[in-house]
Amino acid sequence: MSNGAALIIGAGDATGGAIARAFARDGLTACVTRRARNLESLGALVAGIEAEGGKARAFGVDAREEEATIALVDQIEAEVGPLEVCVFNIGANVRFGITETTTRVYQKVWEMAALSGFIAGREAARVMKPRRRGTILFTGATAGVRGRDGFSAFAGAKHALRALAQSMARELGPQGIHVAHIIVDGAIDSQFIRENLPDADERRARDGLLIPDEIAKNYVWLHRQHRSAWTHELDLRPWNETW
Repeated sequence: MSNGAALIIGAGDATGGAIARAFARDGLTACVTRRARNLESLGALVAGIEAEGGKARAFGVDAREEEATIALVDQIEAEVGPLEVCVFNIGANVRFGITETTTRVYQKVWEMAALSGFIAGREAARVMKPRRRGTILFTGATAGVRGRDGFSAFAGAKHALRALAQSMARELGPQGIHVAHIIVDGAIDSQFIRENLPDADERRARDGLLIPDEIAKNYVWLHRQHRSAWTHELDLRPWNETW
């Protein structure tokens, strides 16, 4: 539908931004969010989408806040159009040894990567169920499949997000709503990686980094899948990634 909305929760300069651009090119209005203090950083993304002829709006919302997320979904429905796609794309990847992982760290990571996903998914389902259509996509990580040393908080949160996606897919699929979980396995070509991975340039030269625009194509593909052959879980990794 050309008059619908795609909500991307956690739209940064890499994957989230690429997903927003991809859905805007597909005819949806890209509604992108970050916390209010980071709202200005979305200006360039919105401007870029509009320069390409697409539609986009930016919202300053903390996805951990239930009432704010409820209000956001209601605002999109009232001012933009029916919510056709909801993408939850918050990471919260931090590394601490188990004895250095405080309760505060564990709880904050869980709030960002798991609780926020639940709130977003629930609210998307609330408005999609009466129409019996829609797509809810959760960005996962390798940590959602297997835990690694130093990532107890992140792995716990991402395992929870994967379980949420499985439960929602089983419940909402028969009601016409496609729920999918995307495991992004590998380093993504982003400013953070370029600044912190010594061999980032070498990897990128031989297609050893995940390219955000290529990741995003899969999100649109999942949304456009025919319901006779829905994918629930999809893993994306570079051709030479060890797994």
